[in-house]
Amino acid sequence: MNITQKLLAIQTELKAPKSQKNKFGNYNYRSAEDILEAVKPLAAKHGALVKINDELMELAGVLYIQSVAKVIDVEDPSQQIESAAQAIIDFDAKGMQQPQRTGAASSYAKKYALGNLLLIDDTKDSDATNDHSAPAKPTLTKKSENYPKVVDYVKGGGSIAQVSKKYNVSPGMLKELKSINQ
Repeated sequence: MNITQKLLAIQTELKAPKSQKNKFGNYNYRSAEDILEAVKPLAAKHGALVKINDELMELAGVLYIQSVAKVIDVEDPSQQIESAAQAIIDFDAKGMQQPQRTGAASSYAKKYALGNLLLIDDTKDSDATNDHSAPAKPTLTKKSENYPKVVDYVKGGGSIAQVSKKYNVSPGMLKELKSINQ
């Protein structure tokens, strides 16, 4: 069985229920730890290893965590499949110390890297239903109505950090905005 077949078997058999409960927002969710607990026996069964690495990254003055989740073939470690996810560190989060803010971004990125790798459907996860925090910022994409205005703002010397405060900006979009600003 090659690594692709092993990953397919793990994805097919994996059940990672939302066993955590947010009492304030009244919703269930799963954590990265829940996913890892569910995947470990399947990885062992199919001769695979699951590994996650975090890296602190910076783009245009914005710090974020990038997590890379890998499935590695135990019999042939050169055979690997990976998926990455990023989470911006929210330094304005109330009620948290700096290490907790970094840890929250790390947990979030890990959860989504694992979810992408293992094809975990999160369409009704807490991120879609959470309404107890500040209103969600719109996501900036090339198709966004305000994208041309943002480009003009950045071309005119505007602050990319200010754009990140107003919009959810992916690392790829940050890179693009930085290239416009040069």
